[in-house]
Amino acid sequence: MTDPSPPVSSDISDSSPAGTIPGVHLQTAVGAGVLLVAAGLAFGALGIPGDAGYGGVGPNFLPWVCALVLAVCGAWLVWEARSGGYRAMAEPSGGARADWSAAVWVSAGLLLNAALITTLGFILSCTLCYVLAVQGLRRSAGQPQARAPRTWGVDVVTGLCISAPVFWVFTQFLAINLPGLTDTGWL
Repeated sequence: MTDPSPPVSSDISDSSPAGTIPGVHLQTAVGAGVLLVAAGLAFGALGIPGDAGYGGVGPNFLPWVCALVLAVCGAWLVWEARSGGYRAMAEPSGGARADWSAAVWVSAGLLLNAALITTLGFILSCTLCYVLAVQGLRRSAGQPQARAPRTWGVDVVTGLCISAPVFWVFTQFLAINLPGLTDTGWL
């Protein structure tokens, strides 16, 4: 008896149709890009002094660790790509085209955060960033309740519940200055 299903090929070509797994050359380029980022991080770590402090490691320790781990990941990605392609990779999900309105919402949140952080303070500007980014994601997912006032209210409260403790940890416990709305250090 013969199997009526067509043979499965482990060959991944670069001329993949839309919606399929990218080819070996594209996968190799991703791994090479990660290796380049690791090399850039290592180059930057060369300029950081390595004087060991109380803990026995200097300020350049973490950048070197990150560069090493990134280089290992990049080499692994290149090896995976060159030895048959990324295995067990899920099919691409999402829409066929980018959702530009969602990108505008998220970008507006980030840009307004950067522009208003010294005026509104950390807590309010980060809350605004959160609300706008979540609105973009909700609209991209097609959630009908995205425009509801209750949803906006929940997003504002959630944003405050995230940004306020972060602000307090940095300003009160770590003594790192972040722009506040008042000079008390609590808002």
